[in-house]
Amino acid sequence: MRPLTEEETKIFFEKLTKYIGDNVKLLLDRSDGLYCFRLHRDRVYYCKEDIMKKAAHFPRKELISFGTCFGKFSKTLKFRLNVTALDFLAPYAKHKVWVKPSAEQQFLYGHHVMKSGLGRITDDTTQYQGVVVYSMSDLPLGFGASAKSTAECRHADPMSIIAFHQADIGEYLRSEANLI
Repeated sequence: MRPLTEEETKIFFEKLTKYIGDNVKLLLDRSDGLYCFRLHRDRVYYCKEDIMKKAAHFPRKELISFGTCFGKFSKTLKFRLNVTALDFLAPYAKHKVWVKPSAEQQFLYGHHVMKSGLGRITDDTTQYQGVVVYSMSDLPLGFGASAKSTAECRHADPMSIIAFHQADIGEYLRSEANLI
């Protein structure tokens, strides 16, 4: 368990900024205590500083997890967000996509969001922008990247992809062993 290096921090915050913009500061400057990001076994964890200090007393080999896993660095230093970060991304999301009830199950099975399943989309969404996917009852289902801008969505074919799937809450069942 160690703090992120400058390069890792830059890559990690660029990925977070893609989804929540300048609200990244709100994750660290919280009123309920001091929070931090730490790296352990190529995974980035988000936790209170007092929990991090208590976890530091355990040997690295015996420490499985602490806090919330936000994602993982690959061997080539690419960062991939995990679905476990959804609870922290959703309240601060700048760009959102709402799916119709008929398309929720398809998204939760790992499919992209099609125009026929699109309920709403925020107005200023650009192409390849990070988006959080919600049900029509404002339940966060997952996140991805927009395939088309808001203006292109209005005139798109019903079977065209609007948002690329990256993670969803169905992964808690599909990939249970890989989430830690």
